[in-house]
Amino acid sequence: MKKIFLSGLLFLSNTICAQSTYSIDSSYTITSTYTKLIKKYPFIKVAEEVKKKNVAEISDVVYQDKNRALHLDACFIAVKKRNPAVVMIHGGGWRSGNKSQMKAMAQEIASKGYSCFAIEYRLSLEAKYPEGIYDVKNAIKFIKDNAGKFNVDPDKIAVLGCSSGGQMAALIGTTNGNSSFDDTLNKSKSSSKVNAIINIDGVLAFKHPESSEGEMAAFWLKGTSAENPENWKNASALTHTGKYTPPILFINSSVPRFHAGRDDMIAILTQNHIYSEVHTINDSPHSFWFFNPWFSETVVYTVNFLDKIFK
Repeated sequence: MKKIFLSGLLFLSNTICAQSTYSIDSSYTITSTYTKLIKKYPFIKVAEEVKKKNVAEISDVVYQDKNRALHLDACFIAVKKRNPAVVMIHGGGWRSGNKSQMKAMAQEIASKGYSCFAIEYRLSLEAKYPEGIYDVKNAIKFIKDNAGKFNVDPDKIAVLGCSSGGQMAALIGTTNGNSSFDDTLNKSKSSSKVNAIINIDGVLAFKHPESSEGEMAAFWLKGTSAENPENWKNASALTHTGKYTPPILFINSSVPRFHAGRDDMIAILTQNHIYSEVHTINDSPHSFWFFNPWFSETVVYTVNFLDKIFK
């Protein structure tokens, strides 16, 4: 039975769809980040992927084939049991990075009893805001539609993102039930609702006293804050935070600008009796999650939060 189940998923993962030509920015990698950080932090080690005996892995599952195929990588306990899911969004300034950067973290969290999904989404050289948000929400619907295949409890879905992926995760979670953030062409009967947010060093407000206006954000948001203030406001999770926001975990570096909007958001959550948790890793740079000792610390914070919310 296990072989039949896995072969079905492998067939799904090998589905081939016609792909359009698009530009790729490969500037944000674990290697390039390590090179930048090693002089200041000579003790760091890249967190390696570790295969877990209890975790099944299926790569490059096609979750969407509109315009071009988009893929996800799944890591989940092979034993038939409905587990909470963690949808994982890589960083890279909405322009670079790829889903493989979430693999080590997905393997670790999956081994603790979670079904983890590292998501490919269209980056800003290919598609501007809000298309990438639509993509991840479509992936969430796909995971729910195929919950039985991936051993997922569709009522226990967390979205986790790092850096720009953290910004996206927070926006996806705070727009639960807001149809303007869903792809109208997606015919799935499942919702894109998530039940928890894990924001790893992603800003909550683009225009904020603690934030700094960047070229990558302006490129993704179709203009500077002066040129396109509506997108800068609507793409900020803080704008949408309210009584329907799910519980949220913040894991932050010691770089203040990546916390922009966090304290304001927590104040709103507190008013609405919604659980939140903050861990700031002392003397850590942005992109700390790629490297030990911070990687292990990040996994511990994440699993403890997920256990608290879902188990």
